[in-house]
Amino acid sequence: MNTCGSKKCCGAFWYSLATILLVVGGINWGLIGLGMFLNIDLNLVNIVFDPLPAIEAIVYILVGISAIVKMFDCRCKKEMCCSEEGCKTCEEDTATVSQ
Repeated sequence: MNTCGSKKCCGAFWYSLATILLVVGGINWGLIGLGMFLNIDLNLVNIVFDPLPAIEAIVYILVGISAIVKMFDCRCKKEMCCSEEGCKTCEEDTATVSQ
């Protein structure tokens, strides 16, 4: 989990959810590739949501959005941290603590 000192960062839930969706998506693509070699349909998302193609499409869209979120996650230099005073950057928070 993203933290700044002992405080939780704002939006940490969404980054954790994005990570979980990327792992699920990666495993699914690995199974699809394995299934191509074995000539078996191992697309778990399709198997689970076959009667509900709209939900299957939503799952794929969420995995794609998760990839975009994670792609820009590492480029953020200033993470936002939550405290009693509200959200501020970690740099502001550590500067306040060191004074």
